[in-house]
Amino acid sequence: MEAQVKQGESLTRSAFLLALDLRKEKLVQRGRLGYLLRAATLAELLLAGNLADRSGKAHARTAPAAKPGSLRAVVWEEIANSPPRSWRRWVQKDSGKAVRLVRDELAAARVISVERRRILLFPVERITPRKAYLSRRLAERVGRAIRGGQPVGHLDEDIRVLAALATAAQLKAVVPSWRERRRRRERIRQLSASVEPIATALRKSLEAAAAGAG
Repeated sequence: MEAQVKQGESLTRSAFLLALDLRKEKLVQRGRLGYLLRAATLAELLLAGNLADRSGKAHARTAPAAKPGSLRAVVWEEIANSPPRSWRRWVQKDSGKAVRLVRDELAAARVISVERRRILLFPVERITPRKAYLSRRLAERVGRAIRGGQPVGHLDEDIRVLAALATAAQLKAVVPSWRERRRRRERIRQLSASVEPIATALRKSLEAAAAGAG
């Protein structure tokens, strides 16, 4: 079953929109975003049947119907042309490139506008969603999915997966405090069920990156 995002965007593009600070018109937690985008793409491919999980490793199956050069096509080709590797390997690979690819996809599709300028010789990007209310609505739906209220089984697949991955990435726009995450541990486990190896790989990848930077 392939996850369909009600906003008309893929899981990967929706994850990018969740990371936008609408007030400041910039990406937040950019260092984490590449990992999140890679994980979202892997989740799309797994749910669509393009990838399979075998003993904690990603295996390529059928090629996706994806635009050449898109992150979805790039990730699948990497996996298809490599020996079986762990999900963590594919979450971590070229994470900075993932941000640029998805940003450019969204700009080309006129979902966002990107303005580049320099402040004191430093390059700065101003990123604005063309329909900010859709980004706000998406963040609200994902936030409600994490906090609870509606049974997990009644949520749309795309929202469950976005909530699981946003929680694994500790995305500030939608994720509650660590105390609340601890209280909702069982719900988060349920949200992650369909993409569990990827959510775990994302969380562990970011923990390792944070430990390395410390």
